Amino acid sequence: MNARSLLETMRVTLSDVARVAGVSTATVDRVLNNRGGVRGRTRNHVMAIALRLGYIDPTLSPGDGPTGLDTSPVTLDFLLPGGPNRFIEALAEHLRWEAAASQGVTARIHSLKGFDPGDLAAGLNGLHGRSQGVGIIGVDHPTVREAIQDLARTGVPLLTLVSDVSHVPRIGYVGIDNREAGRLAGYVLGRFVGGGAGSVAVFAGALAYRGHEEREMGFHAVLREHFPKLSVVVRREIRDDPECAYAETRAVLAAHADLVGLYNIGAGNRGIGRALNDMERAGKVVFVGHDVTEQTRQLLLSGTMDAALDQNPAEEARQAIRCLAAAARGEPVPVCAPLRAQMVCRENLPPAVSV
Repeated sequence: MNARSLLETMRVTLSDVARVAGVSTATVDRVLNNRGGVRGRTRNHVMAIALRLGYIDPTLSPGDGPTGLDTSPVTLDFLLPGGPNRFIEALAEHLRWEAAASQGVTARIHSLKGFDPGDLAAGLNGLHGRSQGVGIIGVDHPTVREAIQDLARTGVPLLTLVSDVSHVPRIGYVGIDNREAGRLAGYVLGRFVGGGAGSVAVFAGALAYRGHEEREMGFHAVLREHFPKLSVVVRREIRDDPECAYAETRAVLAAHADLVGLYNIGAGNRGIGRALNDMERAGKVVFVGHDVTEQTRQLLLSGTMDAALDQNPAEEARQAIRCLAAAARGEPVPVCAPLRAQMVCRENLPPAVSV
C-alpha cells in the first residue's frame, strides 16, 4: 500500500490538522468555520494542511470564504540591552523584519544600559499607556519583577526572550533552555579536552540574567558528573564587553599556565579570541561560547574557537511577534515552541545570512 492509499484509509481528525499545522485546535476550528481572529497567513497555512490531509473537500481553496483577518494596528515594544553585542543587534533586526512582514504590527526597539535593572524597570514603567505588548530580555531582579507586575495590572501582555524572569505574569518565554545549553557546553568542552586534567575558566556577561546563571549551573553540573579532572578556577563577569574580555583573558592566561578550557556564557568572544592569539594559546585552550555572529564565524574558521552554541534569533523574533500580536488583539496566544541550542563548529558553519 502506498503512502497516499494509507492516508486515505486513515480517519483524519481536527486534532491531526492542528498538530501538523502547529496551531491549536481552536485556531483550526476558527479557520474552518470562517470565524475571525486569525491572521491571513495562518488561515492559508491551516487550509493548505487541511486540504493536504484530506480533512476538507479538495474543491475548496485556501482563499475561499471570508478571511476574518484581524489587521487592527498594534504597537509592540521590545526592551533590549545595549552595548557591543552582535547577537542582540541581530535579534533587533529580525524583530523589525518580522513586524514589517506582519500586517498591522509596529515594533519599537528600546536600547537600555546593558545589565542595569533600574534602567529596565524605568523602561517598563515608561510604557504604561503607550504600548499594547512588551517583550524583554529580563534581568531577574526585584525592581524588574515589581515593574512587570505593575505593567501587568494595566492589562499589557509581556513576553520574556532569551533569558526568563521568575514569578511574574507573562504570556510566555521565547528562547532556548539555558540550563540545557550550559550542560551541552560543558560536555563539548570536556570531550574536546580529551579526558585530561586541568583548569577551566568561566566568563559571563552578567549573572543577574537568569539565562546566564542557568547556563553556568548546567556547565558546572556536567563537569562534576563526567569530567571530574577539570576544575573551574576562574569565574568572571565581563559585561559582554570585548575590551573587558580581552583584559580578563590575558590575566587568566598569565595566572594559570595549566588552563585547558574556557567557556564564555555571553558575548565578548572577540576579545577572548584576540587574547588567546596574542598570548599564543589559540588552539591550545578549548574555547566554547555562544551565538554565530560575524565575530564568532571568524574565530571558528581560524580554529581559535572550537564551538559556538547558536540559538536562532530569527525564530525567536518570529515567535515573539506572533505571540505578542495575538495577545494584543485578544486572540488565543500560540504556545511558544521550545528552541534547541545548535552546536556549530568550523565544519558545519552555516552560510552567512543578512536580515
